[in-house]
Parts: sequence; structure tokens; C-alpha cells
Amino acid sequence: MALDGAFLKHIGREIEENALGSKVDKVYQPNRDELVLFLRARTGNRKLLLSARANSARINFTEEVPENPKEPPMLCMLLRKRLGGARLTAVRQPQLERLLCFDFAAVNDLGDEVTLTLVAEIMGRYSNVILVDEAGKIVDALRRVDASMSSERLVLPGVPYHMPPPQDKLCLLTADCREITERVCAQPGGTSLAKAILSSVQGLSPVVCREIQHQTAHGADLRIADMTPERKERLTFFLNRLAQTVKNADGSPYMAVGPDQKPVDFSFLSMEQYGTAAVVSRKSSFSELLNDFYGERDRIERMHVRSQGLLHLLTTASERLSRKINAQQADLERCAQKDELRVCGDLLSANLFRLEKGTDSVELPNFYDEGQLPVVIKMNPALTPSQNAQKYYKEYRKAKTAEEILAVQIRGARQELAYLDTVFDELSRASCERDLSEIREELTEQGYIRARKGAKKQNRPHGFLEFRSTDGFRILVGRNNRENDELTLKQAKKNDLWFHTKNIPGSHVVLVLEGRKATPQAIGEAAALAACYSRGRDSSNVAVDYTEVRRVSKPQGSKPGMVIYVGNKTVFAVPDSATAERLRVSG
Repeated sequence: MALDGAFLKHIGREIEENALGSKVDKVYQPNRDELVLFLRARTGNRKLLLSARANSARINFTEEVPENPKEPPMLCMLLRKRLGGARLTAVRQPQLERLLCFDFAAVNDLGDEVTLTLVAEIMGRYSNVILVDEAGKIVDALRRVDASMSSERLVLPGVPYHMPPPQDKLCLLTADCREITERVCAQPGGTSLAKAILSSVQGLSPVVCREIQHQTAHGADLRIADMTPERKERLTFFLNRLAQTVKNADGSPYMAVGPDQKPVDFSFLSMEQYGTAAVVSRKSSFSELLNDFYGERDRIERMHVRSQGLLHLLTTASERLSRKINAQQADLERCAQKDELRVCGDLLSANLFRLEKGTDSVELPNFYDEGQLPVVIKMNPALTPSQNAQKYYKEYRKAKTAEEILAVQIRGARQELAYLDTVFDELSRASCERDLSEIREELTEQGYIRARKGAKKQNRPHGFLEFRSTDGFRILVGRNNRENDELTLKQAKKNDLWFHTKNIPGSHVVLVLEGRKATPQAIGEAAALAACYSRGRDSSNVAVDYTEVRRVSKPQGSKPGMVIYVGNKTVFAVPDSATAERLRVSG
């Protein structure tokens, strides 16, 4: 994790410079892992994000605020009561520990001014945000830790707050750099220099340790056994320069981006270690850096947490349908032997004069076979030969009827499974709480979710995604099955072009012609959007069907979003989120 103690010192300095003296205007808790403080000051208002999420724990200013639950959690209400109107008086960091302490001047229930401290511990899966009162006791925390979870450190209301146990490492702020060099070089000879620095120096992340090794060894791999006196001097020099940068918190925010345009790492140092394997760029602030690095990951994680209930519902329904189809398919295969039952009945009827009651089987020549090979027919000894024949005819009629019913049921179950597949795709593309709410409403209408008593139906305006092709055509994209129906069957004109991925769940896309003739450019971009807003969005080449809207129809009684079409052509498109973003009409 790149967000180390040294990086936190730079974040603390940035918050000090921009928010010291600000008052807490609002407190929000979007989810169990995050808090957002709205800080109000004469110089402007800012939103401070405190995240204890395991894979993206951080502290930084943010512009985008996650959607909040309808009812605030208990901790959120407690913080609103205790910190509402409080003034930020200090931002502290003990040495280079991975935590920041925010001191607030607040007023208690008696009207006395007290100092409350909000401690943000950034330690991976052990991250936490803890409110501590003026007596040093814990008021509450994002994550409570009891004796069953930890025998060393309790995080519970009323318990004195203690910092995380210190590590046996030297601190750049207090230790002499030559002492640090000696500690590093005392590591086993086979240890790489970067790992030796990491295990010896407090508050440094692997990327910083690798950068020091890169500078010391001129870019080569270096182990402790290879440390010559000259290399020790170089290590001491670069450690000393690093210590000055950390003490003064005068580093700059740098982010490394890989060839796939995805962030690789970040630091307060320029990262020369990546060479041509990544592009290192400088950001305007440390908060902007963290937002860019973690923003998309956090959005996906938030949606994943909020969509778990729907995902479980869809998975359960799909598994149930799959089991039902498999069982019905097995029954259908057994029904395929119905003609043998009819033949047995015919053979028994034709040979009644030769048969007697009480036999359990009989061998008769099969006159349906050219060679009239004998067939062994099982019989019920308690029934007469005529009754046995009627029994076979009855089983034949039953199997024939079952075959017809099963074929219809299997077809319906497969259509329902295909529908659930489209909802899975909707869920994977949901980007906000509104998207999830509309999916819930759709599933409620279809009977998968029980409607709450007294719940009013939400009549939201349809929010089609709108794009503009390079040559000026409007392109509309439905975000879910209900919007797909509305767009294709009600909003689109008959001469407009309709697009959908071939045999893959996805959104309906309409190229609005408005009396013009579609250009190859517009058709290609509309097809690319259809591919982008489908399950095939991670593929390199996706088949997309398109036809006139007049040739698209909805079978009676079919599920939302399910249509049939004729007269289509097929093009191949490359899903490209960057192109989709470029063509997107804001609003």
C-alpha cells in the first residue's frame, strides 16, 4: 500500500493549510466504512473523506460525495451531535505512524468547551476512525474491536484510547541517517535493499523503498551483500534527502499510470523506478491524486456492497430455474419413449385371445418391425390382458400430454432465465443508488420481490443516456429493461435505427435520424455504444444487430426488455469506454 506514514504527513499538511479553523457543518456516513465531514470556512467549504475501507483506506478532500442512506447510522448521528459546529484546531501525526489526529474545539451538553479528537487510522484491513473525548476515552468508532477480536487492543466506548503497538523500526524524523544505514545493512545478505529499508524504517511504503534502492544502485537490483562503502554513502545521502522531504512535507503528488491507462502506484516522490513501463505524472494536490487513484475502485466497491441483496436474489432465482429446467428436460427425455408404450398396448390388444390373466410378462412378435422380432412386455398379474393394454394406452396418453406441457414449460423457463440474465447485466452496470432502486422496482413488478404494504410506486422520469455522434446524430441508450421498452416501443420513431448486441444481454440503443439518412460513422458509433453497454463490454470485438424500429416488436406477455426483430444487419464493434465518454451528452 502506497499510503504510508510519510505520505500521510503530506496529507496532514494539505489539510492544515486548507481547513484549519473550519467548522463542521454536516457529517455523513455513506456506508459502514466511510465518513464525510463538511467543513465550512470563510475561504470556502470543503468535504473531508475519512475512509477505513480495507483496500482503499485514506484521508483526503473530495468533490464527489457518495449517496447516503435514507436513515443515518447511529455513529453518524452521534458524530453530528458531538462534532456539529465544532472547529478544527489541529491536525497531528505521532512521528510517522499511519494515523492522523484531528482535534476539534466543541461544546458539550453543559455548554463547556471541550476538545474532541477524531483519530483516522490508515492500516489496511485494520483501518478505523475513532472519536476520543477530552479524557482520552473512546466515545465510539467505525469498527468496534472486542476481546474476541483482539487481545492486545480494545476499541470500545468508554475504554481509554491507545495507539496501535509500535514497530521496531527507526523513524526518519528522529534517527540519524547513518544509524539507519547501519540498521539496514545489518539485515541478512540475501535481502534486497528495498526490503531491508522497509523492515528497518518507519512509515515508508514499498514504492518509496524501491525508489531509494533505484537511486542508490543506479537502477540495478541490489542486495545487502553487495553494499560497498561507496554504496553505503550513497544510501545515507538519499536517506538524508528523503528525511528532509518528509520533515518539511514538501514532496509533490505523483501517480504512475500503466499502458492500459490504469493507475499503478502513487507517492510523494517522482517514481523513476518504472522507466518506460509506466507514465508518471504530477497532480495538483494530494487529494486529487487519491481521488483519481481510488475513485473508480471505490465506486465499484460501494455498488458491490449495495447490490449484494439483489445479486443474491437473482442468483437464487437463476439456480432454481436451472434446476427446474434440468429436471423437466430429464422428464422430457423419458417422454420420448412414449411410442414404445403405444406399441406395447397395440401388441397386447392384437393378442388378447392368446393371453391369460396372472402372467407377469409376455413375449410377442412386433408386427411394426419388418423382421417381427419378439418383444418382452411386462404385465401386472392382478390385471386382465385387456386391462394391461389399457394401462399402456393410458401411460402413452399421459406421456404425450406431459411432453407437450413440458416443452411449453421449458421454453418459458428458458425465457425467464434469459430475462434474469439481462437483469444481471443491468446490475453489473449500475452506477448509483437510483439504478439499483429501478432494478428493485422492476423485480417487484415481476413478482421476484414482495411489494411492501403502503409503498407508493415511484414515477421517475426516464433517464435515457444520451450521446451525440461525431457527425451530429442523437443516440439514446436505455439503462435498464423498463427503459429499454420505453425507448424502443414508445419514444423511438419507426424510421429510427435500433441496435442490440447479438445473443448477448445489453441495452437497447436507438440512432435518432430525424428525417436524415444514417451515415456509416453514426452507425459504427451507435454499434460501439451497444457493445459498450452490454455484457460484451470487456471483449475486443462484439457482433451488433441493427434494424429499423418498425421491425422490432414485443411478444405478448413477454418480460420487460424482451423483443423480437427481423430484417436486421450485423456489424462488428469494439467497445470503447473512452469513445463513449467523449460522445456522452452531459446532463
